[in-house]
Amino acid sequence: MHRHLETLILTLRNQKVLLDADLAAIYGVPTRALNQAVKRNAARFPKDFLFQLTHQEKKEVVTNCDHLARLKFSPVRPYAFTEHGALMVANVLNSARAVKMSVYVVRAFIKQREMLMAQADILKRLAQMDKKLLQHDEVLKVIWTELQPLLQPPPAPPKPRIGF
Repeated sequence: MHRHLETLILTLRNQKVLLDADLAAIYGVPTRALNQAVKRNAARFPKDFLFQLTHQEKKEVVTNCDHLARLKFSPVRPYAFTEHGALMVANVLNSARAVKMSVYVVRAFIKQREMLMAQADILKRLAQMDKKLLQHDEVLKVIWTELQPLLQPPPAPPKPRIGF
């Protein structure tokens, strides 16, 4: 399960999150039990730890994520847990599996951040290369403009005039 954990992390509302159904599967509990534990400990879950999906967000998630097809006909809107919320769930569940798997959850979020940083670094380097190429393009345009007259065939010699 932990090998593909980072593939379960979604971006919703510009935040990296895990849905309650995925988190419940990771921690080895039913989704209902996970959500009940969260409700019993609501003070531990501020808005930056968890939020409930809108109907539109749920529809988009179900459409785009094959593994969430089971949520399509569920009347319940899923909850999304940020990295800190996912960790807090492990604390309120207080099971050996939840504690063990919380380490993998944290590592998955860290790996996601590292991949984003690497991607940003690659994009920065590409932009620098592009800038250098454009500078060289300007130099090449000047050279091309200067060479154009030299590349033209020489003008034909004037025809000798016959007659007076």
